[in-house]
Amino acid sequence: MNTKDLMLGAMLTALSLLIPIAFGGFLRVYIPPFSATLASHLPLMLAMTVSPLVAAMVGFGSALGFFMTLGPVIGARALVHIPVGFIGGKVYGKSGSLGRALLVTAPLHALGEALIVIPFGFDLYTAFVVVGIGTLLHHGADSLITLFAHRNIRFFAGRQKSRPQA
Repeated sequence: MNTKDLMLGAMLTALSLLIPIAFGGFLRVYIPPFSATLASHLPLMLAMTVSPLVAAMVGFGSALGFFMTLGPVIGARALVHIPVGFIGGKVYGKSGSLGRALLVTAPLHALGEALIVIPFGFDLYTAFVVVGIGTLLHHGADSLITLFAHRNIRFFAGRQKSRPQA
């Protein structure tokens, strides 16, 4: 990991902590054990475009933020962001398509979060319908936000001021 990747990862990790802590109160849908904070996957999904390791690091930061704000069940669900980010980063690295990476990781994300709540005593309906389908819908909404943000970030990053001739 180079310095630029580490810096981007740190900024996205800070954002992944900030979203559930600062904005969770009014951007969150909460149907225990499911919660969806709109745009909470944005830092993770953007990190996929940096590298698999950066995405895993941001996934860990996201899990930490959710452990701190919503407790162990939601925090455990957020731990799924680590492998989802890593796999998404690998897919992005091979294909160059963020849309493809988000599409491939959607079912993995939903299945992982559904399975992780079962040891906490939730029945299969709650795990697979409430959490699994809820996560799939949340992943889809955040994917659209991320694709919009990524396209615009790339647009503005590509624009450079012209230097006056001496």
